[in-house]
Amino acid sequence: MKFTRIGVIVAAATVAGVTGASAEFKAESPQCIAPSNPGGGWDFICRTTAKYLFDLGIIEDSMQVTNMSGGGGGVAFAHVTKERNEDNNLIVAASMSTSARIAQGIYEGAQQDDVHFLATFGAEYGAIAVPADSKYTSLSQMIEDIVADPKSVGIAGGSSVGSFDHIKPMLVAREAGLEDVTQMKYVSFDGGGEAMTGLLSGSVEALSGDFSEMLGFLESGDIRVISILAPERLKNYPDIPTAKEEGFDVVGANWRGLYMPAGATDEAKEFWKNAIITLTEDPGFQAELEAAAIEPFNNFGDDMYTFVEGSIADVTKLSKEIGIIQ
Repeated sequence: MKFTRIGVIVAAATVAGVTGASAEFKAESPQCIAPSNPGGGWDFICRTTAKYLFDLGIIEDSMQVTNMSGGGGGVAFAHVTKERNEDNNLIVAASMSTSARIAQGIYEGAQQDDVHFLATFGAEYGAIAVPADSKYTSLSQMIEDIVADPKSVGIAGGSSVGSFDHIKPMLVAREAGLEDVTQMKYVSFDGGGEAMTGLLSGSVEALSGDFSEMLGFLESGDIRVISILAPERLKNYPDIPTAKEEGFDVVGANWRGLYMPAGATDEAKEFWKNAIITLTEDPGFQAELEAAAIEPFNNFGDDMYTFVEGSIADVTKLSKEIGIIQ
């Protein structure tokens, strides 16, 4: 399957400093909400952003990071839209899963314009992992069992049913000939950290997530990554095969970024946009992303709005094809 914003990373951004109208705004007691428990991708976004914004002097006050799990990010989304809509000092971690939940109606009644999508600054490929002692040594072996009995393999994900973590193995199974991929056994956790715990405890047989969330456990020898959902093998991890190599034409890229309250002032929105642009120029920040296997992927301002709009449209179409929504 070929799909655009989900599977292909092509973007450019205009680079600018924190200047202009945003200079009139000064962040005070800034906060970043990670809509999950510690250890997952959203948590990484907030903590890395907070560290570099402060270290680079873009903000004078250190940024508080708050974990607010629940509803696959829905608790945080509702908190922002209903209680913090005019907060100029709040940013929230976002990803492909955020736009997917809006597209699928998981955030009840939510629309793109309910929040102000601020920026993307990276994207990473999905991966499928199993415990180090698993009987599965290849993606093909696991998918063969799933096709024979969709409930035989429990797959954990750090987000809700219908999320991108859920969609990725469904796409692979559909490529393998499974007609009703909604019958697969997907176990939802609040964040990648909890999903990994579920995998290592033996409550599930596999994990669908983003490669960066798996790195530490891969390097410690606790897990084996049996497939990366990338167009080709990763330069720094050439031993991990792609799904395409095994005959499954699936590429899954998850963007990483931020949103903020829609009711914030124009000056605040401009400040945070320029702050993130300045952040992405820093070699140290880029090295941090590279170490986490996150590729540069920048969208700001009008480009960001158009990108999210297209991402929601893509997920809506894909979800209808798979049968997640009507």
